[in-house]
Amino acid sequence: MDDKNRQDVLSLLPDELRDRLRDHFTRRDQPAYRVDQTVGWIYGAGPSGFHAMTNLPAAEREALEANFRFQEPEVARISKARDGTAKFLWRLTGGELVESVLIPSRSRLTLCISSQAGCAMGCTFCATGWAGFDRQLTAGEIVAQYRATLRWAADEAYGPITNVVYMGMGEPLANRKAVHPSLTILNQGFELGARRITVSTVGVVPGILELADRPEQFELALSLHAPEPELRAQLIPLEQRYPLPSLMEALKTYQARGGRRITFEYTMIRDVNDAPELAVTLADLAREIRAFVNLIPFNPIPFQDWRPSSDQRIEEFRRILERAGVSVQVRTPRGREIEAACGQLRADAEAGLR
Repeated sequence: MDDKNRQDVLSLLPDELRDRLRDHFTRRDQPAYRVDQTVGWIYGAGPSGFHAMTNLPAAEREALEANFRFQEPEVARISKARDGTAKFLWRLTGGELVESVLIPSRSRLTLCISSQAGCAMGCTFCATGWAGFDRQLTAGEIVAQYRATLRWAADEAYGPITNVVYMGMGEPLANRKAVHPSLTILNQGFELGARRITVSTVGVVPGILELADRPEQFELALSLHAPEPELRAQLIPLEQRYPLPSLMEALKTYQARGGRRITFEYTMIRDVNDAPELAVTLADLAREIRAFVNLIPFNPIPFQDWRPSSDQRIEEFRRILERAGVSVQVRTPRGREIEAACGQLRADAEAGLR
């Protein structure tokens, strides 16, 4: 059976996976516990590929290989920063390159994963946006980033991954066909708590409303980056399709269905979106939905000569928000020497700079 006809086990929802495996092993007159053995391996941190399932007889491994696919992307490059941040450049089966970033902190180990190869949103501050769009990832390709990094983190003594953020390459809510199943697989299959999974969006309103309809308490982050529609449209072209007022209404709907936390991501770009009066407007928006605000110093990227805001200006922004009653933090830049901003590693690899 060729690859196109073999089902990818990492793309199947947990219940579907069990059903397919049960049918498979029943046809082969195998005991029922073979299902648990196989599922336990798939959702574990062991090597990928059915050949590695040494708890199964060789004949059963061969039969699984003939009927299903179980693979992770090829590692094109791993870069590790002094602060422990690790960036992975993965090569997919079609040759496309995507990125994941593993970020250790005192109490968390967070994995940032990609949902698309490239991105069509065209945000002017993002290296991925400048590189253009290749294709959607499958649910299995999204989940495989987590599984492969989980094993690497264990081997390198990082410990278990505690949080996952869909903040890598691509707009997650523009790939809802794959992102929704991947959320279920991470939550129910790998048993990662829904509140430990955050979906980031630049403002795809229908996707926000679909996420609001889910019963799980996934968290949502909005790439805001400007609190005024005109300025935001210069940074994020999607603003023209889903203007800020309609976006805020969608966020209110999301929050009303379960009280889930919303985070505003705000990249601080010198002389572009860091005027103090913008902090006042940002505070008004954040208070409307009790949003938490992350202030992020701009990480310089290829093709763009912008610079990060000064430490003094970022601190002024933070104080204005805090005095207005908004919960806010300044995100410490991580892994700059390994080009950990989204899209940088891929851009350099494709340009042949390294």
